[in-house]
Amino acid sequence: MGLTTDKKKITAKSFIEMKRRGEKITMLTSYDFTTAGILDEAGIDGILIGDSASNVMGGNPNTLPITVDEMIYHARSVARACRHCLVVCDMPFGSYQTSREDGIRNAIRIVKSTGVDAVKMEGGVEIADTVKGIVEAGVPVMGHLGLTPQHINAFGGYGLRAKQEQEAERLITDAKALEKAGVFGITLEKIPAPLASRVTKELQVVTIGIGAGNGTDGQILVYADALGMTQGFKPKFLRHFADVRACMQAGVKEYITDVKDSSFPNAEESYD
Repeated sequence: MGLTTDKKKITAKSFIEMKRRGEKITMLTSYDFTTAGILDEAGIDGILIGDSASNVMGGNPNTLPITVDEMIYHARSVARACRHCLVVCDMPFGSYQTSREDGIRNAIRIVKSTGVDAVKMEGGVEIADTVKGIVEAGVPVMGHLGLTPQHINAFGGYGLRAKQEQEAERLITDAKALEKAGVFGITLEKIPAPLASRVTKELQVVTIGIGAGNGTDGQILVYADALGMTQGFKPKFLRHFADVRACMQAGVKEYITDVKDSSFPNAEESYD
């Protein structure tokens, strides 16, 4: 299928319609106004303000430290830049695990404070009732199964998930529970490609893969990874689509040279 060429606002419902048409869905993360504007103008279908901001923007070793207030700051900046794409914000660790009421309250707060279109939550059967409450409150929800970074301390690492039959069957059960609770889509992270394809075929809602093969309804990557800005992180599923790091460093080096030799600013770049 071709690219979505119209410039109407993409919604959660649009994602479902794209699945039904067989049109692949494109998503990247973003955490700031400038980057989000570039992605939106380029025609991306969806932007996730991921709790990966904890790593990419904050330099933390995992996603656990980032707070609701910090996510709101990043999400508000991204939402202001987007005219076309669906904007989804991660609910950070601790914002919905404590109680159903906390989850509903924090989801509403995030949407009201930022203008994002939807929230994303990690977990399956254990959060289904909270998801149902959030959806009933009018907030679209995307789920997240497989490698769920908020559970990194329980997992003990970032390895492939659902490789064994028992965990795979649990993932399918979780996916169906989330669908029943009202999610419009589910991110499937770092699971075997055949399992991701099976889940995609068995669900009416959208699946977005990261390290889950090509059988999902769409793909998502962290923008800094996809564009070659990060260093030392190259899992099997990651492809570099640009080398922004090298481009930026070259530009900075040229700036340094021109300032040092007094060729910047020149006469045309100065005021009389």
